[in-house]
Amino acid sequence: MHKLPIDAAYLQTVLLELLAIPSPTGLTDEIVHYTCGRLEELGMSYELTRRGTIRCVLKRNMPERRRSSPACAIVSHLDTIGAMVRQVKPNGRLALAPVGTWSSRWAEGGRATLFTDTGRYRGTVLPLLASGHVYNERIDKQPIDWDQLELRVDAAIDDAQAALAHDIKVGDFVAFDPCPELLENGYIVSRHLDDKAGVAAVLAALRAVVQSGVAVPMDCHLVFTLTEEVGSGARAVIQSDVSEIIGVDIGPVAPGQGARENGVTIPMMDSAGPHDYHLVRRLIKLCEHHQIDYNRDVFPFYHSDASSAVSAGHDVRTALLCFGGDASHGYERTHLSVLVALGELLALYMQSGLTMREDREPRIRSAGQFSHQLDPEQLVREETRLPEAVELVPRDEAPAAPPPAPMPEGDGNPP
Repeated sequence: MHKLPIDAAYLQTVLLELLAIPSPTGLTDEIVHYTCGRLEELGMSYELTRRGTIRCVLKRNMPERRRSSPACAIVSHLDTIGAMVRQVKPNGRLALAPVGTWSSRWAEGGRATLFTDTGRYRGTVLPLLASGHVYNERIDKQPIDWDQLELRVDAAIDDAQAALAHDIKVGDFVAFDPCPELLENGYIVSRHLDDKAGVAAVLAALRAVVQSGVAVPMDCHLVFTLTEEVGSGARAVIQSDVSEIIGVDIGPVAPGQGARENGVTIPMMDSAGPHDYHLVRRLIKLCEHHQIDYNRDVFPFYHSDASSAVSAGHDVRTALLCFGGDASHGYERTHLSVLVALGELLALYMQSGLTMREDREPRIRSAGQFSHQLDPEQLVREETRLPEAVELVPRDEAPAAPPPAPMPEGDGNPP
């Protein structure tokens, strides 16, 4: 295996282009076309599901004596959070429902594009009480809730009839502006880094492997899903020959969490439970051997494409590789060095082959072939001897024999 250089300029270009294409869950056709174009540039073939999930296979290029060999998969998602019109209000403003799970406080004040069936409009998401000159301190007491927001469309719309005349209807999509900034010190700030930064890292890693011509010992499926933000993601798109899945996504940086804006974050567990013991530790060893900074973490409120595949019934090992990102599902921030490190680790994984030899077959017939997680020494119990209770409880000494009864007074002769 070789630690391949990742083209940071390519990674940044792809990220900015992905961010430029609106793709809330359900409105993803255009970003599918873009991603397929990037794969074609690399000479990669691919296939699409009916809804547009992309599956590209990096073919193994090493001789294989066996008739069949399992594949691995790297899964990232192209969809983002967003919103949908749920009501055209009498004043012409639009009530919104969130697409994906995210707080209305991050939507408030956002500039956005409304996509109708025939066109598009720009607008701003505002609280119901939007003017301090009118509502004074009542603004500060307004609850944080999607029912407390409305989209003000930048058009001559003062009532529901005017909105309908502009072809605005319930069910229209709303995509929020990413507002990206790439700073000279390497920080990247934007909405929707989740998971467009992850996709950019995957494509940069694939490009490094393809252009270097390094050995690839097993087929690697590069899967780009479209419904991760609503929970389904990779449920129905993993092929039967895949034995292990790496999910690529954002790692939330916050007090008490191990994720950082430096190095790769490797979660040991998320809300779906622990990731595969052997696969996770193999990724950690790759980091240690090739001097890639990494962080271990546990995510209590987190869902990923990897867990979607398992919940759908796929018998696969799973792991998750994350770029640390502050303020997830808001104005997210990460660092270019994190994405480069993530690309380096993904490129190493593509070269690394099967995690467990016994996974060559979907079933094994003897526990003797099955893996062990603990060494025999770890299973030895150290006995702690308890003293006998009788040794600890004090006892009184046996009482002395009573003195003999005194003789009666007299001359001592019997009567």
